[in-house]
Amino acid sequence: QVQLVESGGGLAQAGGSLRLSCAVSGIAAQAVDMAWYRQAAGKQRDLVARISPSGSTSYADSVKGRFTISRDNAKTTGYLQMDSLKPEDTAVYYCNARDTIALTSSWGRGTPVTVSS
Repeated sequence: QVQLVESGGGLAQAGGSLRLSCAVSGIAAQAVDMAWYRQAAGKQRDLVARISPSGSTSYADSVKGRFTISRDNAKTTGYLQMDSLKPEDTAVYYCNARDTIALTSSWGRGTPVTVSS
């Protein structure tokens, strides 16, 4: 059974930093494509960043240059380093893990991030 456990959300001031973590179990590290999504109140869930099993990354335009996605395959854990935070980054952040072999997708429960001005 695939499980995702997120941590690291919370409160930050504008210009500050937070680091999110997503520990994945039930998928081999070399097969998991990891991503972070976010959903602000009353809005749809949007892709923030993605990292492939080989380490290739992609970002939403709104976070390029401020957020960094990374992974530790030894721990099957993904990270989202968020710097230069803005109030518009306030949202619930969700980890997504896609098994590129079984072609299944799993979600974490979400961790809230609030950025004050």
